[in-house]
Amino acid sequence: GLNSPFADIDNIVGLKEASGDIAQIAKTASLCRGRLDLYSGNDDQIVPLLALGGVGVISVLANVAPKYTHDMVYSFLEGDATKATKMQLDCIPLVNALFKEVNPMPIKEALNLIGFDMGDPRLPLCNVEKSTLSLLKKELVAFGFDLMLDIAD
Repeated sequence: GLNSPFADIDNIVGLKEASGDIAQIAKTASLCRGRLDLYSGNDDQIVPLLALGGVGVISVLANVAPKYTHDMVYSFLEGDATKATKMQLDCIPLVNALFKEVNPMPIKEALNLIGFDMGDPRLPLCNVEKSTLSLLKKELVAFGFDLMLDIAD
């Protein structure tokens, strides 16, 4: 926890919270207050972490939806929690698809699907399972992306 001296080291200015445990996040936020900036490390908990005093996100989702992710955080920080919450809930199916397998395999595949040539993962990682590929296609389209035809067919 933050009882260790790292919180008092000048060049350590923030903490990425990716435990997924809202009670631990709240405890960490309480300990960080005024000492370290807190960032969400889980795309499915951006708004809850912001509500506990977080200042931003270190995001996988932002690789495919940077403006969307920015706008969600910005909306919350500007006082529009209703809009930010709606955006958080609307992106959950895509976020779940992006984490269906070990990171970074699904995000690389998602970027390939929307037209970025990311290539194949390097060993020991491999391409995503067919079921994950189908889920990624479904959720990317549902989110509003046009898939590249040569990859999507």
